[in-house]
Amino acid sequence: MAEVTVRYWAAAKAAAGVAEEPYEAETLAEALDAVRERHPGELVRVLRRCSFLIDGDPVGTRGHETVRLTEGGTVEVLPPFAGG
Repeated sequence: MAEVTVRYWAAAKAAAGVAEEPYEAETLAEALDAVRERHPGELVRVLRRCSFLIDGDPVGTRGHETVRLTEGGTVEVLPPFAGG
C-alpha cells in the first residue's frame, strides 16, 4: 500500500470539507473507494464528474483500477470548472 495525499479542488473541496487528506491505496480505484467511504453524500456525486491527476499526470480514460499509486504521491481531484 502506498500512502498518498488526495487534494480536492473547487466543488470537491467544498463537498469534502477539507483541502487534502492522506489515504493508503495501491490504485486510484482503491483510493476513490476509500474517499467515498469517508465522505458519503455530496462528494460521491461530485466525483462522478471529476477528472484526476496522479503526480501531475492526467488519468484520462484509463481504468482507475489500472492506475498505480506511488508512495508519497498525490491524487488531484478536479471537478469541471466554469470557464476553465
